Amino acid sequence: MVDVGYLAILLGLCVSVYAAVATVTGARQGNERILRSARGGAASAAILASVAGVILVYFLVTSNFRILYVWQYTSSDLPAFYKFSALWAGNAGSLLLWVWVLSIYWAIVANSRRFQERLAIPYVSAILAINSVFFFFLLAFVENPFALVPGGVTPAEGNGLNPLLQNPGMVFHPVTLYLGYVGFAIPYAYAMGALITRQVDDLWIKVTRRWTIIAWLFLTLGNLYGAQWAYVELGWGGYWGWDPVENASFIPWLTGTAFLHSVMVQERKDMLKTWNMLLIIITYALTIFGTFLVRSGVVTSVHAFAGSALGPYLLGFMGLMLIFSLYLLVDRLKLLQEGREFESYLSKEASFLVNNLLLVGAAFATFWGTIFPLISEAVRGVKVTVGPPYFEQVDGPILLAMLFVLGVCPLIAWQKANWKNLRESFSLPLASAVVFAIILVFAVPGADWRAVSGFAVAFFVLATIFLEFFRGVRVRARMTGERALTALGRLVWRNRRRYGGYMVHLGVVMIAFAVVGSTFFMHEVTRTVNAGEVITVGDYALTYQGMDYRQEGRNTVYFANLAVKKGTRDLGVVRPEKVEYANWPEMSSEVAIMGSLKEDLYVILSGWGNYGREATIEVHVNPLVSWLWIGGYVLVLGTILAVWPGRDRTLGVRYASASTPRGWISEENDRGV
Repeated sequence: MVDVGYLAILLGLCVSVYAAVATVTGARQGNERILRSARGGAASAAILASVAGVILVYFLVTSNFRILYVWQYTSSDLPAFYKFSALWAGNAGSLLLWVWVLSIYWAIVANSRRFQERLAIPYVSAILAINSVFFFFLLAFVENPFALVPGGVTPAEGNGLNPLLQNPGMVFHPVTLYLGYVGFAIPYAYAMGALITRQVDDLWIKVTRRWTIIAWLFLTLGNLYGAQWAYVELGWGGYWGWDPVENASFIPWLTGTAFLHSVMVQERKDMLKTWNMLLIIITYALTIFGTFLVRSGVVTSVHAFAGSALGPYLLGFMGLMLIFSLYLLVDRLKLLQEGREFESYLSKEASFLVNNLLLVGAAFATFWGTIFPLISEAVRGVKVTVGPPYFEQVDGPILLAMLFVLGVCPLIAWQKANWKNLRESFSLPLASAVVFAIILVFAVPGADWRAVSGFAVAFFVLATIFLEFFRGVRVRARMTGERALTALGRLVWRNRRRYGGYMVHLGVVMIAFAVVGSTFFMHEVTRTVNAGEVITVGDYALTYQGMDYRQEGRNTVYFANLAVKKGTRDLGVVRPEKVEYANWPEMSSEVAIMGSLKEDLYVILSGWGNYGREATIEVHVNPLVSWLWIGGYVLVLGTILAVWPGRDRTLGVRYASASTPRGWISEENDRGV
């Protein structure tokens, strides 16, 4: 089966090369027989990638230590769940997963009937085939997942999986991240197909709308699961440390978010054509760059893979695709002339553009802070560290401004608004935000002005969202005679794209509250205590009751017992742990979290001595962190609602228009995400 797996990779490479050549040849000659054969090649590549993937999974689950990859990342006592997840624990397996996902996407697109009449599908397929060729090549000649252990002797036991990866978050985080990364190759390929065929109207955007949103959704989930994993597994008290590998997935999320919003302007107003092409090119290139950062070993990170020979290949491929894409873009610039121009700075189009500029600005600032240490080391021979203070000081204000624009956008008209309408629609949300800020200042004396500003802006956006829902429900109930809850349900369902977008914004607001609260109101104490001594943090009192241990298979788990009280109320016992693995040189921390909607009590066992009579305990009180996860899932539900198949009903347009102040909407109803 080893030979079958490697043969599947080689055949996948050959089939991808054939399909790339055949699609272009068939398109140029108008030869349907060749094009049909090329579509079969795409399906064959997906089947071959699946064969290779299934075989490697089988080897992992059955602990075939004759395979070098299996020996490196599993052990016989590893639970089957984590043996399966070892597929993406190393470079070879993760690249196989990448090409597996890519080839399935490619097969779906190549055999799609949409856009066939414009001859773009063959070129779209060719772009995806080139991507497939590259990743199959890496698997065949650089990172072979079916390489055997040197010496020909099968080891009795494997090295085991890194304890940090033995967590459910690290099972789902890479998969969703890859689905997002690879997913953005689809709108990129359609954009290149549109440029190649000189059909640069908004048809390619309409065809790829769901592909784009789904890719963005998976990338969002990837970042969310990564933050959850860092919070519960790394044991430092936070969920986002501006690590280079964290940034590698955050940067394309920012540009992908900008693209997702700006294409709406092109759909409705025939504007921002060049900008949208540039955005999807940049987003696609950043997914390859993120892969380079994680797998090349050029950055030091707990998230990164060990150094390998992949770096030059990934950079070279990214450079070639960028040169090809930008050449096409420059050559077709005359075709991308804007159909209309901005008529007013007080318009939804202008707010979308401002939103785009802020998102791209945050992406550039994050990108620069991430690569600056690499540039410094290459130029001066000195590696300069760029830490969280830089990102917080630079990205913080940009993202806060972006959040404010998020509240402005739903309440402003397409084409042109006037100051009277602005006052009518913004007076209530702005007044409520000011009142909220004043209450916060008096309720929390000495609160940081940045925290007050962040909460006030988030509350402003929250008020605009609830105002939109309230207006829609009120008008629908008046027009149909329905009860409020019935009107709300039907309003949302019959205007899924519009109100799904509002739910996404609501999720973002929840995340903003959590980030501001946990950043500026967190309490932290680290103490070495003897049995019976108390650690006080805020309203909490933790009494150290001593150390204990238990066996879990070949592993030994050491834990501290701490009785927790909040005021006069007993909350039980928390047990932070250190795990000593039989096949891993370093202990792993398992934090104890006692969470609520208000705050998390987050406890870490840093060390112990004197036979467990004393221990060093680190305690954090992290406000509002639960709303980060809740907001993430509200965002996901809103995205699913927005892309759910079906058309908005005519009545929805009537009551949505009626619910908006007179003069707000100058043309068609705003139903955008």
